[in-house]
Amino acid sequence: MIDVIGELKQLLSFPKEIAIISHRNPDGDAIGSSMGLAAYLQKLHHSVKVIFPSEYPTSFNFIFGVQRSIIYDLNQNAAKQALEKADIIFCLDFNGLDRVDKLGETIQFSKAKKVLVDHHLDPEPFSDFEFSDTGASSTCELVFKLIDDLGDRAKVDPIMGECLFTGLITDTGSFRYGTRPYTYEVAAALKVAGVDDYQLSDKIFNSQKAKHLKLLGHCLANRMEIIEDHGLGIMWLTKKDYEDFDIQRGDTEGIVNYMLMIENVKMAILVLEQPSIIKISFRSKGDISVQEMAHKYFNGGGHKNASGGSAYANLHDVIKRIKKVAPEFIK
Repeated sequence: MIDVIGELKQLLSFPKEIAIISHRNPDGDAIGSSMGLAAYLQKLHHSVKVIFPSEYPTSFNFIFGVQRSIIYDLNQNAAKQALEKADIIFCLDFNGLDRVDKLGETIQFSKAKKVLVDHHLDPEPFSDFEFSDTGASSTCELVFKLIDDLGDRAKVDPIMGECLFTGLITDTGSFRYGTRPYTYEVAAALKVAGVDDYQLSDKIFNSQKAKHLKLLGHCLANRMEIIEDHGLGIMWLTKKDYEDFDIQRGDTEGIVNYMLMIENVKMAILVLEQPSIIKISFRSKGDISVQEMAHKYFNGGGHKNASGGSAYANLHDVIKRIKKVAPEFIK
């Protein structure tokens, strides 16, 4: 049997040029896992560049090192050069090269060793080393396990720990879903390493601008429909809403979850009318798989209770289609 950890440990045993890349529209788990892994690898004296295909929400500016990351949409040459120069490419929090847009081709044909660390279903076989576990709460949890398996748990410091704890908090909704016993073991280890989880939660959740609450109020009052017969909640935002509320990347994060607070709502869906595409966020409770629905009807996927999708259609037709197919998955 191949000793994957042993091979990776050997590969990391002397300084390398390393690129870390995560998915487009990076969230707390993508950012936290990337910056946490970067901090670890820098401790091993590697030269590390972190790349995101698109801009990250400014609410995560507090994460150590994130403002030095390379954004492909803003600096394409620097992103490609970092990948082309790399001896090792770590691919975090995505299961297919389509999630990194045009950079997927650069990664595919790179001669660098590729390491996948991810918790989504059905990873594509493009990597040399695959650390995939769909039972994990987050990619941050898997990055911690990787560091631990490499024998370097003692190297996890408060800065690295805060990065990794960010993914635990954001991908589990503050430990409300998607957890397993090991998730709490990781949280405990990060606390031991010096993470102040109260202060971290305050940074993540209590730093919103007034416009975010106004947008939430608009969604709840004017853009929400509850179909009680099916336990379905639908919310939508139009192109005009984007203009009226100056909606930027990350501003709609978490809004879909408010519908799951409603008694008897088992599935919640947020539909976003963007300039050339409709983006859709799916959430569910219990044994209802929105991943199946997103994959079957909306060119998407993700996790059982939290997925994303898209459609090239008008807003009205997408909402109509959701109402038609959702009962198939709500039990």
